[in-house]
Amino acid sequence: MATDVPRDLVGYGGNPPNPRWPGEARIAVNFVMNYEEGSEYNALDDGVSEGTLTEAGASSYGVKGRDLAAEGLFEYGSRVGFWRVRRLFQERNLPLTVFGCALALERNPAVAAAIRESGWDVCSHGWRWVKHYELSEREERQHIRRAIDSMQKTVGERPLGWYCRYGPSVNTRRLVVEEGGFLYDSDAYNDELPYWVRVGNKAHLVVPYSLTANDSKFGAGGFFTASDYFTFVKDGFDMLYREGRTQPKMMSLGLHLRLIGHPSRAAGLERVLDYIAGHSGVWFTRRIDIARHWTATHPAPTPAD
Repeated sequence: MATDVPRDLVGYGGNPPNPRWPGEARIAVNFVMNYEEGSEYNALDDGVSEGTLTEAGASSYGVKGRDLAAEGLFEYGSRVGFWRVRRLFQERNLPLTVFGCALALERNPAVAAAIRESGWDVCSHGWRWVKHYELSEREERQHIRRAIDSMQKTVGERPLGWYCRYGPSVNTRRLVVEEGGFLYDSDAYNDELPYWVRVGNKAHLVVPYSLTANDSKFGAGGFFTASDYFTFVKDGFDMLYREGRTQPKMMSLGLHLRLIGHPSRAAGLERVLDYIAGHSGVWFTRRIDIARHWTATHPAPTPAD
């Protein structure tokens, strides 16, 4: 069966390139704060309340009418969780990337200001936290444009990266490239190193993301305690760190403020930060810095290559 979206099942194979991370680091570690609260499907905008990736799991998604409990579970992330996670990173002077939904940032100016002043990079998580693969091409194009315009106002600059909720549509990458101004997208889960693709006649960088050690497993039932989270992340880090002697890679760790922001889970994040920081040869970095480093160190191949 043919498809309009080609797949690459080979990638780098058994010979990944040496990323030559700064300082000859054995691993690049990028924490991602997903800021979505206020942009999810909700009664105000959509007539239904969503409870995905909360204490309710997905059980509240699609409720007909307003679900105040589901709304409150999301609001915890912006009212409390954001400030706790922010403190943990600021106390350790560690960078991170924000996957920011534009409407969510508009609806909490205090959070937008804190992000603007933090030195973190903001990758666009869309205009809203909605399923892009359910949008028409026209709607998706509008969402991309609205996200750019909005974030220029709230965080002071346009986003240079792009990442959809759950996954892109078959049009997303092409529309992002056609819009222009983006250095990369992270709408991929298929590698542990950046790679180049061609979109039309243009080279485009993909910086893959990961859902494996993502705190979403708290909402899905895979993690229950802070120790679950710490052990899972530690084991993945240890494996990549050992491999990094000869084949350095990157590690992406996603955080949701309505999940990891609760004290009994944030304790696990705190232990993870201190454990990783106790190792030499680790590059704690922002996603934009990975994209810029890769572009400079492994520039886009020509079509002949």
